[in-house]
Amino acid sequence: FKAAVLIQQWYRRHVARLEMRRRCTWRIFQSIEYACEQDQIKLHNFFSYLMDQFTPSSSKERDFISRMFVSGESYKEAELEKYCDYESIEVPDSYIGPRLSFPLLPDHATALLEAFQQKQQLHARYVLNLLHETRKHLKQLPNISHVSTCYSEEVTVCGDLHGQLDDLFLIFYKNGLPSPSKSYVFNGDFVDRGKQSLEILVILFTFLLIYPKEVHLNRGNHEDHMVNLRYGSHLMPYLFFSFSQVHGKKILRMFQNVFCWLPLATLIDQKVLIIHGGISDTTDLDMLEKIQRDKFISVLRLKKRKESSRKPEMQAINGEKESGSDAAGKEAAPRLSLQPQSAQAPSTANRLEFSRWLRQTVQEQIDTCRRLVDISESEPEELTYSSLVSLKDVDEPCWTRQQEWKQILDILWSDPMPQEGCRENKVRGGGCYFGPDVTEKFLEKYSLQFLIRSHECKQEGYEFCHNRKVLTIFSASNYYEIGSNRGAYVKLGPDLIPHFVQYQANKTAHMLTMTQRQGFPVALISRVEESAFRALREQLFAHTSALVSAFKAYDRDNTGRITLSNWATAVESVLRLGLPWRMLRKQLVCSTKDGMLEYKSWLDDLAMEQRSQEHIQSSLLEIIYRNRSNLETIFRIIDRDHSGLISFEEFQQTWKLFSSHMNIELTDDGIDDLVRSIDFNKDGNIDFNEFLEAFRLVKQCP
Repeated sequence: FKAAVLIQQWYRRHVARLEMRRRCTWRIFQSIEYACEQDQIKLHNFFSYLMDQFTPSSSKERDFISRMFVSGESYKEAELEKYCDYESIEVPDSYIGPRLSFPLLPDHATALLEAFQQKQQLHARYVLNLLHETRKHLKQLPNISHVSTCYSEEVTVCGDLHGQLDDLFLIFYKNGLPSPSKSYVFNGDFVDRGKQSLEILVILFTFLLIYPKEVHLNRGNHEDHMVNLRYGSHLMPYLFFSFSQVHGKKILRMFQNVFCWLPLATLIDQKVLIIHGGISDTTDLDMLEKIQRDKFISVLRLKKRKESSRKPEMQAINGEKESGSDAAGKEAAPRLSLQPQSAQAPSTANRLEFSRWLRQTVQEQIDTCRRLVDISESEPEELTYSSLVSLKDVDEPCWTRQQEWKQILDILWSDPMPQEGCRENKVRGGGCYFGPDVTEKFLEKYSLQFLIRSHECKQEGYEFCHNRKVLTIFSASNYYEIGSNRGAYVKLGPDLIPHFVQYQANKTAHMLTMTQRQGFPVALISRVEESAFRALREQLFAHTSALVSAFKAYDRDNTGRITLSNWATAVESVLRLGLPWRMLRKQLVCSTKDGMLEYKSWLDDLAMEQRSQEHIQSSLLEIIYRNRSNLETIFRIIDRDHSGLISFEEFQQTWKLFSSHMNIELTDDGIDDLVRSIDFNKDGNIDFNEFLEAFRLVKQCP
């Protein structure tokens, strides 16, 4: 008996340790993911602030800014019809891929599935035609779709797919294709992160047109133009490498327009509400049903400035002036000035001197903008994308649009929390956290049984919370790493009792043992944990300079050593990931002497690990690691036609915007010299590698 008790105690301790480390690994993945979403919002706020402070000097500059930063705005109906002129595109005889004719039939869907399994591509003509027909169908749908189990045996609900086509294939293999007797609800986030977003959209839109009463698509937070700029690293280049630049641009623009017409929610038997993110204490289904959803191309963008504050600037552009009496009777509106006193550019002939001057000037202005965008707590209004315009000084139409925007923002971005109440979701930077009491009141108000949502990766593919009143379903398996999580879908019959099916699409995942999937064996670090800590070390390395400053604050005697407790506090103060650093110390800090850490040696080890992967000097590599995602987003913003290349004209217009705003005196010839110096292969365009290389050269200047 004693032996049995000892074995039982050992086993329980072992399982507890495995569970603790599994949760830590999961928190690492999620914290880094949500931090990236915050970076996207901060970057967008920075550009929004820059644009608010910039006054175009001509109609040409104003048109360029409109195209570059407001590329998601809706076309008029006639313009869009003309823009999507798929009939003028000829399909060559050499094309061997699938062919579509409308109206679509089940055989077309089967042909597409087989073609995509064989890595074939659909011709641009058929893609545009499909998007055109999909848009026409979506425009006829209400904001909240209604599904009944009376007409089909069951309804299958799928969560996030994120461009992982293998997961969609596996769902259809296990559950069957959509049909009159098998309804599907796909709950948003079809795109981004994964490599096959386009194929997933084509398949879902095809089934939507074939079975319009059995297939239902909800909008997710990634069906958003601004989010695609950061996370659509596989979607946008694919469009332009697969199709011509003209066709790729048309397809991308049509996708943006189709996304804004996707319904916002689905209601099953008037008892189960399916939304992508969640709810808030102000979520109103009656208002959601009346919103003109196509107005919101991106919920990350909403004008905060009143038109009245823009009027003087527009008058100045058009050469208009206020009368003397009016001007005298009004106070001059305060305006934040970002312009330096004098910034005479050195000659571009001396490239080293010019690069040093350029880096210093741009960095000063960006730091100034960041300080102004990062409003302190004492500010009455926070300039984030989730902030609300003050109720005073705004007219009724403006406030109504603000309310509508917040309704959509909350259902796309919110997450449940175990605590009572409703508070701002600062982890993601958008939406809110809602508690069990908010869920209970909402369900009671609308006579609902429970909510189904997605938006969060779950290790088992699904998870209940709020007394089983909120169900999270996530269908992208191996989301963070092979073996990191299962995918799942849920089936609901007339009794509305959920039945779950779990899976892992990747063949490698099936070969992992249960220990490798869930725990961390003594002699072998699991693949999932290794991937998580590798990503965490990259984050630590990317913030080396800030960590050094934080460590020195605790090392007043300049000994080069700090306590492990101070190490944990300093790391959290810099990264702000909310991780249990003391618990993670053994995986991040190899050895210590007398409970003290030699932080300089520790940072050198981090740099050595990263340099073994990238043969670049550590200080420069730190900058690139920290800014690569932002640089990719900036590159796509400048690349207004999303071709994957920045033309000389695009770069010149963008630089004029910055130089005019920063009061940098640089002639057109100087800009031409600058853009040609970045075009290393002299092909007349700037690709992303050249863009990064130019950044690297500038940062190397002492």
